[in-house]
Amino acid sequence: MQYSFKKRIIMTSEYHVSKIIDRQAVKYGNRAVLYYRDEKTSQWMPISWNELNNTTQKIACVLCHNGLLPQKAVGIFSANRPECIEVDFALFWNRAFAVPMYSTSTAEQVAYFVNDAKIETIFVGEQYQYDVAEEVCNKSSILKQIIVFDEKTNLRNNEKAIYFKDFLKIQITTDDEKEVNIRKNNAQDDDIATLMYTSGSTGEPKGVILPHSCYSEAMRIHNIRLPFVKDTHRSLSFLPTTHIFERAWCYFCLHRGATIYVNQNPTEVREALKEIRPEMMCSVPRFWEKVFIGIKEQIEKSLPIKIAFISWSLAIGHKYNIDFLRNNKKPSLWLKIRYSIANKFVFQKLKKILGIENTILLPTAGASLDENIARFFKSMGIPICYGYGLTESTATVCCFEETGYEFGSVGSIMPDVQVKIDENDEILLKGKTIFREYYNKPEINKQSFTEDGWFRTGDAGYLKGNHLFLTERIKDLFKTSNGKYIAPQQIEMRLLGDKYIDQAIVIGDKRNFVSAIISPVVDNLKEFAKEQEIKYNNIEELLSNEKIYQLIEKRIEKLQEGMASYEKIKKFILTSKSFSLENGELTNTMKIRRAVVMERYKKEIETIYNN
Repeated sequence: MQYSFKKRIIMTSEYHVSKIIDRQAVKYGNRAVLYYRDEKTSQWMPISWNELNNTTQKIACVLCHNGLLPQKAVGIFSANRPECIEVDFALFWNRAFAVPMYSTSTAEQVAYFVNDAKIETIFVGEQYQYDVAEEVCNKSSILKQIIVFDEKTNLRNNEKAIYFKDFLKIQITTDDEKEVNIRKNNAQDDDIATLMYTSGSTGEPKGVILPHSCYSEAMRIHNIRLPFVKDTHRSLSFLPTTHIFERAWCYFCLHRGATIYVNQNPTEVREALKEIRPEMMCSVPRFWEKVFIGIKEQIEKSLPIKIAFISWSLAIGHKYNIDFLRNNKKPSLWLKIRYSIANKFVFQKLKKILGIENTILLPTAGASLDENIARFFKSMGIPICYGYGLTESTATVCCFEETGYEFGSVGSIMPDVQVKIDENDEILLKGKTIFREYYNKPEINKQSFTEDGWFRTGDAGYLKGNHLFLTERIKDLFKTSNGKYIAPQQIEMRLLGDKYIDQAIVIGDKRNFVSAIISPVVDNLKEFAKEQEIKYNNIEELLSNEKIYQLIEKRIEKLQEGMASYEKIKKFILTSKSFSLENGELTNTMKIRRAVVMERYKKEIETIYNN
């Protein structure tokens, strides 16, 4: 089965991301394009298009003066900051490319990136990133210079390190300026724009080569899909721009002239939403799962009459937004009146509490989003735009449209992206947003593409018209000893919708039944223990309590309704230790490294199956 949304492709310089900053500076001048929170005052401070253009020009010239050559790699190892965007575009102007690294990356990971991509210069954010980069630099014959954004960082008199503010003071010549302009004007679609390493959840990280042509095409097809994004809109950026999702989205916002609020601390996103009340924000499904759980908890605590009114409002919202507007049907006057009541007294109040009353688009991707949660938010008129993409596809392969979207799917296929399902149900991709190849990985490249050029995503799914439905990550599928195939992510997604469950990993490969390791929401269990007058001395004792086990058991049983008996979790263990980046159990994109977790909990797993 194959579906390809065909339109005539016109590649023009207006879509080349290296052209965005100086072009928009001419158009918008001193209008703000970026905002960041000042650490001392906690106020959001603006950066104008002219300021962004001038700083980008200075960075580009200093890099050129220091010997950066076209198509050479430069590392960016930092949490989100305006400086990251400035450096990114300065590299474009030199026809060089960035290697973005997650701010939580370890010395081992950074050393791998430095050695693989031959990185001589690295920009880092704060003390942690500097300490890691310094450790790598001391052992590396490749890394020559560390440029540090945060002035509070202790450089320990390292001759190879310099503060960003001092880097900008380096004297440049007119020859440097001329050379940068020549490079910028000679920018090619085939130039590498970004070398973005995958998280390595199933092995060694792979460097995804994204040429400018991928971004140019991404800008073009998003223009077609999202024509309503305007230069008056504001986007809150809180996902790491190290991830292709937020990175490509920020490029698109700049391309459309929208304003970006750079949220440097992900834990402050709820506060930032209320302060900014933006029109747009990218997020991952887990963000909305937690919002959903919080709302449901508050509803459950309400008086019966209020619960009844909210339930009525959600039913009316479903009928109005999903049954009618989604299907391009005109609601009756009576339905409009009832919806206006539900909207005024329930939906708008909730949106204001969350800070999303102005939103027109809330893209979410990166993991599975439960259909019931999507329906819940869509019923309230919250513009969740669920989608699917990969680093290798320059983010979006498909996403919800304003109307006609299908629940259970990951949306309709983007213009000019080709999708095919092979005989093993694997999703295959073709198109101008698909990456060139993996860096220094000839054997993996051979395995990753079919003979006729289709990219193998490793994801299983099926097509229904032009809507794509995901079933599972192929490498994560396992078979029980009874010969039944299990899709663990689908089961885990159900569990994560519960207020008592924070993380879960499903087990059962070559076993006679399915089990799970669950990291609970300890604060909620403590509250339950208080209500039930359960006595305990420490968390381990609380988690070993029979009443706690029964609570989780009953909730899992409820969550698994409708599943086949062989898919259901028969036993589980509760752990007080969350799966973490520090322990190597999670990737930088928060995906579980199953092999690591399975090895770490080997004894506990054996206990499950031997008792």
